[in-house]
Amino acid sequence: MDSSAIADRRQLRRKLGFWRIIAVLLLVGLGFALYRFFAADLPDTRGPQIARVTISGLIQDDGELLERLKKIKDNDQVKALIVSISSTGGTTYGGERIFKAIRAVADKKPVVSDIRTVAASAGYMIATAGDDIVAGETSITGSIGVIFQYPQTKDLLDKLGVSLEEIKSSPMKAEPSPFHPPSEDAKNMIRSMVMDSYGWFVDLVADRRKLPREEVLKLADGSIFTGRQALQNKLIDTLGGEDEIRAYLDTRKVNKDLPIVDWKAENKTSSFFWPGAASWLLNLFGYDDFVKGEGLQKMMTEKLFLDGLLSVWQGAAD
Repeated sequence: MDSSAIADRRQLRRKLGFWRIIAVLLLVGLGFALYRFFAADLPDTRGPQIARVTISGLIQDDGELLERLKKIKDNDQVKALIVSISSTGGTTYGGERIFKAIRAVADKKPVVSDIRTVAASAGYMIATAGDDIVAGETSITGSIGVIFQYPQTKDLLDKLGVSLEEIKSSPMKAEPSPFHPPSEDAKNMIRSMVMDSYGWFVDLVADRRKLPREEVLKLADGSIFTGRQALQNKLIDTLGGEDEIRAYLDTRKVNKDLPIVDWKAENKTSSFFWPGAASWLLNLFGYDDFVKGEGLQKMMTEKLFLDGLLSVWQGAAD
């Protein structure tokens, strides 16, 4: 056999080896995806437990979280729920829906809100859904209020020599606009909407914390409080952590020795599907430092804009 034939045979073997590896990887990925797809619907078999759900980052209308809370409500193995919160807030509507979903759980089993580093604005709104609120001494909470923000680009457009003409059916249509200063009527419309949602938030806190509305109004000026201050103002019930949570659940006849099981969000994506595939390929070819896979997935799957009124504490920028 001459040297060229030997070289061709070796090249063929390398190609076959490469495609065999690709086939194995595809089969493994397909098997993993099928397992995740079917295992997500399997009934919980972990025995009696205390479920824990973590709510962190920006609060939005989260269908997956609402479905998870419904499963916890309907699962007889779950004897109680801990809602662990680390959030500066988010959309008022998102907080409202999560609040109602947690109250639905509380109709069937005890719920404790566990305020971690911060649970402010819509984060605190969610915390009030718990039957008992526990926070650290230096946790940050409060910031009861509502805000509506919109950009104003008129000055920039004027410098660029760009103008926007509009014809609309009535003066309040599409107001406020980023292309011209709002009229007093437009400001009054938005202010009325903000104050209506603010009143709803205040009433919710007054009802859940069993406080006079006038007392809540004094606290609802957007101020934030440490856990110790919140306890003095009756915005929380207890300072502490897991021991205090278990002690409260014991008063509700929930066995203190039950395991705490984290009910995490189901990962519906597989590494072989977009956007998971994109991050997998970047990592495979050594570009993981350029764009982290998880960061890429988050950029491509989360909303880039918030619509509606906000209940969010905006801390000082770094």
